[in-house]
Amino acid sequence: MPTVRTFRVVPNLPERLLPLGILARNLWWTWVPYASDLFSRMDSDLWEKTRHNPVDLLGALPQERLEALAADDAFLSNMDQMVGDLNAYLGRRTWFEQVHGSSTDLQIAYFSAEFGLHESLPIYSGGLGVLAGDHLKSASDLGIPLVGVGLLYRRGYFRQYLNRDGWQQEVRTAYDFERLPLHLETAEGQPRRISIEIASREVFAQIWRAQVGRVPLLLLDTDLPENNPEDRSITDE
Repeated sequence: MPTVRTFRVVPNLPERLLPLGILARNLWWTWVPYASDLFSRMDSDLWEKTRHNPVDLLGALPQERLEALAADDAFLSNMDQMVGDLNAYLGRRTWFEQVHGSSTDLQIAYFSAEFGLHESLPIYSGGLGVLAGDHLKSASDLGIPLVGVGLLYRRGYFRQYLNRDGWQQEVRTAYDFERLPLHLETAEGQPRRISIEIASREVFAQIWRAQVGRVPLLLLDTDLPENNPEDRSITDE
């Protein structure tokens, strides 16, 4: 029987637009009022269609549109300003450094079942997630050496809409993590994994990382072939 593989063909970012990849994968832009305008300018309709997900947007834009943006001086100036602002933000002396100095080896782990950072990372359902997300953003602003730890849900939380009769309907989506503002943590070219014993069996989880300004958010994913179906569903929704 032939082997069937799925390939996703994406446009190639022109060299001049490579900083967009860095901007898209640091969620700092989600609490900077003007930052989302940069992505919206690339294609406002597609920006809405991708639920304001810059990683998905960059992968869906036609190559000719990317080439046009790479030659658009006004857009490039806006992009360069945003990159400069991000670098200035990451490099400035923070409240924590002013009070405690920069030589401390303190590191704080912040565990939560959900983190509500932005709609482009649908791993939250309500107030707990929004509160946890705000804590990460505040820790980034203050320079607190925080590391978030949570779960990366394959189907997140359902979306809601009203049908023609006014009834609430639900839509559940299985997400492609490669199209979210994340990257897979690796060691020596292999996905970084942990294991834990649950009910006398070993359960594996690989680690994805979301960057929230200065704060890393490590998200565990148990949807792995090594796990049985019950354990793979731990991080389902």
